[in-house]
Amino acid sequence: MNRLPLEERVRVLAALCEGNSIRATCRMTGVAKGTVLRLLEEVGDACEAYHNEAVRGLTCVRVQCDEIWSFCHAKERNIPLHKKKNGIGDIWTWVGIDSDTKLVISYVCGDRTHRFARRFANDLAERITSYAQISTDGLSMYTDAIQYAFGYRADYGQEVKDYGIFTEPERPDTRYSPPVVKAVRRRAVWGAPDPQYISTAHIERQNLTMRMHMRRFTRLTNAFSKKLANHERALALHFMYYNFCRKHQTLKTTPAIAAKVTDRIWTLHDLANLPDYVRGNAAVA
Repeated sequence: MNRLPLEERVRVLAALCEGNSIRATCRMTGVAKGTVLRLLEEVGDACEAYHNEAVRGLTCVRVQCDEIWSFCHAKERNIPLHKKKNGIGDIWTWVGIDSDTKLVISYVCGDRTHRFARRFANDLAERITSYAQISTDGLSMYTDAIQYAFGYRADYGQEVKDYGIFTEPERPDTRYSPPVVKAVRRRAVWGAPDPQYISTAHIERQNLTMRMHMRRFTRLTNAFSKKLANHERALALHFMYYNFCRKHQTLKTTPAIAAKVTDRIWTLHDLANLPDYVRGNAAVA
């Protein structure tokens, strides 16, 4: 099978990791759309496999969780009942981040339902070996899911924000502005969480990073995912790049180094070669 040279693969991955769409990447690199999608498939699957294997046994002190909305093929409200099926419509990405190292610990792509809340909480609990303080927003699904997954090895608190609307008449410059935060309430759900660290600030900043670095999450465009599988691969590529390659501005190093998951800063060459590494390890096993 024909394969792009390493430097060409690196150029394509660089464009994708910096928030370019598939077609924009094709125009910038001169690589065919089908080839870009095949590379995304190959590297995205390898990133998911490596994350599942490497990001485990973590000793986290404070963890923040949230879910971010996107959609695949079409928004849920625009899909006729007779055309609804798995893989199209609204897609929610559940994300957990270590507040201290900024490492993305776990991410799960699916619906905003109790089933996926449980799946996310279970995956998060399997990767953390320490006693941790967990913070979320006020979504009720988290309460049972986190308690079921962590049991007595976590303190849990919620930060609930009350939103209002602009009191002045709507103007073009405020039409797409976020609602106004009227009040913020922090409360302990169980255990003894430190009120000072009941917060969702870091995970909400991570939501912004996702929207900046993945074109599929940009609102009010036609850059949304057309296939759920490619959406999941784009997530895997992004989080691998974020955790292992991209220096965090505050930490001055990568989250993976800060969390002692790796001892060096990865390059895009490492990501491009990751499928060979994963296949090699699978063959040995």
